[in-house]
Amino acid sequence: MDMGLKNKTALVTGSTKGIGKAIAVELAREGVNVLINGRNEEEVERAVNELKSKFPTTSPQNAAADIADIGQREALFERYPDIDILVNNMGIYEIMKYEDVHDEVWERYFRTNVLAANGLTKFYLPKMLKNEYGRIIFIASEEAIMPSGQMPQYCMTKSMLLSLSKSLSKLTIGTEVTVNTIMPGPTLSENVHQIIEGMYPNEDLTFSEKEKQFMTTNLPQSEIQRFIKPIEIGRLATFVCSPYASAFKGSPIRMDGGMVPTIY
Repeated sequence: MDMGLKNKTALVTGSTKGIGKAIAVELAREGVNVLINGRNEEEVERAVNELKSKFPTTSPQNAAADIADIGQREALFERYPDIDILVNNMGIYEIMKYEDVHDEVWERYFRTNVLAANGLTKFYLPKMLKNEYGRIIFIASEEAIMPSGQMPQYCMTKSMLLSLSKSLSKLTIGTEVTVNTIMPGPTLSENVHQIIEGMYPNEDLTFSEKEKQFMTTNLPQSEIQRFIKPIEIGRLATFVCSPYASAFKGSPIRMDGGMVPTIY
């Protein structure tokens, strides 16, 4: 299906690996010129070259920056003042006990997972409204609506993104600009792949068998009993970015593999 996105420009934050990279690849597959973002210049340049090789008719660009840093964000705005699509994917997470989450940790998570995305949105949203077209997506998590209790500082910030998305969507009434949130469930990132391999070092087991054992033991509530593939989230995000998804407004869109037990 042609998503009608050829020659659009998209900034995908945290797009050198994992979900962010999958979104960048799938957008480029549809002819989008993707701005690759990450803090590591070499990793960003590697991802840019990969996209150039796979999709030679597009023009991926290096948008390396620590977007949690206001100065680096402003420098990024000077380099790329106009975009059509913003995917706020970058975020941090770690398992922590509540008693270990001190004020400095709360502030770091709020600054990184919320204020960085908000800063980008605050700059680009008015331009999209002026251009009468734009797509903004926040990447949250099923933890936003179903906190496990293992990452309270992470869950709080992801819940905040749902509220922010809904509030900002109210500013787009009657326009072809949309603001939405995608909530992925447990996803097979590079880091998760390494963790599973380390947990089950038995070489006689295929990765699928290791994955099945992990899901049965640790995530029995998952209805797909496997990790979500980044490409699945990438394709969903690409559709939400397309002209065919203009009826999604302020929507929390779940792709959780059945993890959330509620009907809504």
